[in-house]
Amino acid sequence: MKETVKSIVEYNDNKLSKSFAVFIQVLIVLSVITFSIETLPNLKPQTKVILNSIEIFCVIVFTLEYLARIYVADNKPKFIFSFFGLIDFFAILPFYLSFGVDLRSLRVLRMFRLFRLLKLVRYNKAMRHFTKAMILAKEQIVLFMGVTLVLIYFAAIGIYYFENEAQPEHFSSIFDSLWWSIVTLTTVGYGDVYPITVGGRVFTFIILLIGLGIVAIPTGIISSSLTKVVEPNSDEE
Repeated sequence: MKETVKSIVEYNDNKLSKSFAVFIQVLIVLSVITFSIETLPNLKPQTKVILNSIEIFCVIVFTLEYLARIYVADNKPKFIFSFFGLIDFFAILPFYLSFGVDLRSLRVLRMFRLFRLLKLVRYNKAMRHFTKAMILAKEQIVLFMGVTLVLIYFAAIGIYYFENEAQPEHFSSIFDSLWWSIVTLTTVGYGDVYPITVGGRVFTFIILLIGLGIVAIPTGIISSSLTKVVEPNSDEE
């Protein structure tokens, strides 16, 4: 019995497992759509009943899936506290905590229903490749994030000294300058805060050039990792 259930809930190449994976994916998308529709104002009572029924059905299926995965897991505690185990848990938790309870503070838990979107990673081959690539490149990504945070701070310091006297309302402190450095280094450039001094503009030009590199670097890191992950799988196929 355990092996049969495991062959269904764990993604394999058999037809039943694939059908189950597609079924779960459909329910995930359906639950996210109903969650979005629930936010519309002035919904009819009949519509609310339908949406609630769909939610209950989805939660029942997700709960049974979660329990089945615990049942077939070789190391149950390890699965429960694993990434996917926690995602499966948080995908159903808000329903049970808010069910029959009319506390406004618990409404924020409904936001965790969006964890169901992350469940798609389990069933999508491309997403699994991307996840493996992120794990493979985690050291480079952590280093990149660290360097980026340092550059953001130095950019805030630089623009503060160039623009503080000219625009004290926008660059009154390094903390206020951090907003400018973030939107500039990420090349977003909202235009709400910009330099007016010659030194500030030259400094901004340099920061923009660095920002273009910052945007490109993670793309190269992840692309390289994806190539390493996909190529062995292509050889196996």
